[in-house]
Amino acid sequence: MTEDERPRLDCGYRWRIDLACPRGAASPDLHTQRRLFAASAGYCQNPECERELFVDADGKSVHVAEMAHVFAASEKGPRGTGGLSKAARGAFENLVMLCANCHTIVDKAPDAYPDDKMLGWKRDHAEKLKGLFGVIAFDSRQAARETVEPILAQNRAIFEQYGPHIEAAENPESGAAERWKRKMLTRILPNNKRVLALLDENRKLLQNDERNTLELFRQHVDDLEAFHIENLKNDATRFPDAMASILEN
Repeated sequence: MTEDERPRLDCGYRWRIDLACPRGAASPDLHTQRRLFAASAGYCQNPECERELFVDADGKSVHVAEMAHVFAASEKGPRGTGGLSKAARGAFENLVMLCANCHTIVDKAPDAYPDDKMLGWKRDHAEKLKGLFGVIAFDSRQAARETVEPILAQNRAIFEQYGPHIEAAENPESGAAERWKRKMLTRILPNNKRVLALLDENRKLLQNDERNTLELFRQHVDDLEAFHIENLKNDATRFPDAMASILEN
């Protein structure tokens, strides 16, 4: 990974992942980058690939995420004859989030990967995530709780050990910011997506106040992604305390 490809540190704990297309002709804006990351939930959007896009390797966060144009950034590129404007080529609708291997393959063999096939990947990805996340409809609150609780517990343990409140965070030379960023990208954000998918699938099991808690959690997740991916200087909503006991009998 080159220096330009590494996550950028700004103001201690605010990070932005640079996923922009290096061609630059139709580079997506930050909002589009965040939408793509959220839609991918950290996995390659090629339905034949289950690779995680943020890999925890030897204590370092390595991202293999690349935004692939369906219709290329220029008319001369792969699938470049879509007749789209520069703005349209950099729009969410013309992009898919792939691992580096899949991005290389679709661009080197464009005839095997026409635009309708690649656009279909995004539509099918939500169903794919249900399988990767183990998302099923449960018959009881207890069964749903037994699946959701360990995920929440892992996020809580990560926050308590690595979060920005720890003593080491006061020392910029401690590496605490790097460790927290790595855990956020490789564990907490994907875990949040899994919890949302599980609770949405089992919404019928939730009580009215729990449905309100779910929506508060959804906004918390959205704010976290804006803060850590898009580098928006927003006041993030707090994790709703009631989430810790959701689905308890």
